[in-house]
Amino acid sequence: MRCATATHIGLVREENQDEVFAKDFGGRILVVVCDGMGGERSGSQASAIAVRELFDHFEAGYRPGMDAEAVRTLLISSVSAANSVIYTTARMDYKSFGMGTTCVAAFVEPGWISIANVGDSRAYLMENGIMRQITSDHTVVNMLFQQGKIRRDQMPHHPQRNMLTRAVGVERVVRPDYFRIPYGDDYLLLLCSDGLSAYSSEEEIRETLVQNTFADAPKALVDLALQKGGRDNISLAIVTK
Repeated sequence: MRCATATHIGLVREENQDEVFAKDFGGRILVVVCDGMGGERSGSQASAIAVRELFDHFEAGYRPGMDAEAVRTLLISSVSAANSVIYTTARMDYKSFGMGTTCVAAFVEPGWISIANVGDSRAYLMENGIMRQITSDHTVVNMLFQQGKIRRDQMPHHPQRNMLTRAVGVERVVRPDYFRIPYGDDYLLLLCSDGLSAYSSEEEIRETLVQNTFADAPKALVDLALQKGGRDNISLAIVTK
């Protein structure tokens, strides 16, 4: 099992408020992408706290041979632990009030991927050259689309396109979505912040992954986002066999 990550400040932002990290757990991989938000330096603080607390909590609770329900409970509780620390930190320092972060975390083990997400950082799974989005964005525009109030083609230009309905650290309690999906021999998992997904189509991302080797794919995806203007921080992680 191989994992590669990349992050880039982009061409517009003054600070990279994304965090991406991966760790091996005896042939299994936990990987996380977070996209911070808030005032000056608060976004980067929130994403850094989220990654640290999530990994610390997961590592403390992980045991080899855990069944599906135990993995689910541990992954969700790890996101909740990160939420609690960010929420408390923001209320102890007025300069950090309102800070939060998106979070998409995946635990990849033989045959199965467990994913927890909050916000609009995404997980995609590509198998045999066919890619599908696993997560659903927690955004106002996606909520309006699901309710039938706007069309899909209106989503990229909607005035509330960047407004989240859920984020880690903003409320006392967080509600991550959870997915457990099987995978076959020919697979590639992609986690990314919206610095990639908001400015590149799913087909453009798929083509970039297909046309590049695993080693070259992270840089190629960053270059794709930069070619689209690089208007946000760009972070991603890919996992394959």
